[in-house]
Amino acid sequence: MVLRQWAHILMKIIDRYVSSNVVSTAFFGVVVLSLVLVLGNLFKELLDVIINNPDVPISTVLAFMALVLPFSLTFTIPWGFLTALLLVFGRISADNELIALKASGVSVPRICIPVFILSVVLAAICFWINIEVAPRAEQQMTKAIVEIATSNPAALFRADQVVDQFPDRRIYVGGKDGDKLKNLIVFELNEQNKPVKMVHAKEGVLSPDPKNSQLLLKLYNARFEERDKNDPGDLTKIRQGITVKEGMFPISLEEFYKEYLTGRRLSSYTLSELREYLRRGADGKSLEATVELNKRFSASLACVAFALIAIPLGITTHRKETSAGFALSLTVAFTYFFFIIMADTFRGNAAAFPYLLIWIPNVLFMTLGGFLFWRLTKK
Repeated sequence: MVLRQWAHILMKIIDRYVSSNVVSTAFFGVVVLSLVLVLGNLFKELLDVIINNPDVPISTVLAFMALVLPFSLTFTIPWGFLTALLLVFGRISADNELIALKASGVSVPRICIPVFILSVVLAAICFWINIEVAPRAEQQMTKAIVEIATSNPAALFRADQVVDQFPDRRIYVGGKDGDKLKNLIVFELNEQNKPVKMVHAKEGVLSPDPKNSQLLLKLYNARFEERDKNDPGDLTKIRQGITVKEGMFPISLEEFYKEYLTGRRLSSYTLSELREYLRRGADGKSLEATVELNKRFSASLACVAFALIAIPLGITTHRKETSAGFALSLTVAFTYFFFIIMADTFRGNAAAFPYLLIWIPNVLFMTLGGFLFWRLTKK
């Protein structure tokens, strides 16, 4: 009886030791990866908006950062967990702690029980993010873009970039000086997204006109030209238009509203909305919606797949250096998510069975990880 009690206490200590190390390392990995991979790039993008648009409130910037975070977590939680497993089990193996545990009669599968429980919990969290949090965050980001376009449209325009938020317009801005846009090129597109009309202007100033659902672009030193409607790609058929020192160029927001408020992407649908979308017939996009639904489930299992493959890899490499563990995790994570992304590109090709392809990364990683783990237990 006493021996059983001591064995039970010992296993609780081991479980607490392994799980606490994995959780703390994974938490640190998720934070660092989110900052480096997402928030760092986002800040670089938003910095230009803040400098060129001082009227943009800091709350809007922080809101955008918060709304982008759920998308990063779908990648960084599995990746951080993978990195933690490689580091923790690599250190346990390198410090001969695993040999000591085996000598005490504790098997590798018993050591890994808290890790597998944690992987299932993280998979559930990722699933919740995929089906609820990330889609709702995308919906809020869409509303924020619409609010910026109607209240502070200059925030959408950045120096040396093409603005493509308007479905029937492409606007290139060479530079910005406060509210003034410099060296503008405005393209009006046809139904095939081919430029049919162009306006070149030295300067321009934007002002919202919400009453008429449009933006007013006041142009200075503007020159108009038009392409042949039947053959817009033939540059020899360009017809030069009038040149004006000052003129008003309206940009309709009706297509913009339609694109952002009614033309939702499938990634912005929650699980219940996606199922209802499929039940109604999916407007001819039943295959894409089915792939999106399978993607939500498949990507959520990344933590379980990584647990199976990371434990034997960490133990067999016998490396406790952070750089080595991170490099190995980068290779494994890149391979896994590369398969997911590539399978997702076939979502419109019924002949490729994309709803089955999206499961290939989990099948491969779980099969390989299960084999490596089984071989490890036999040593």
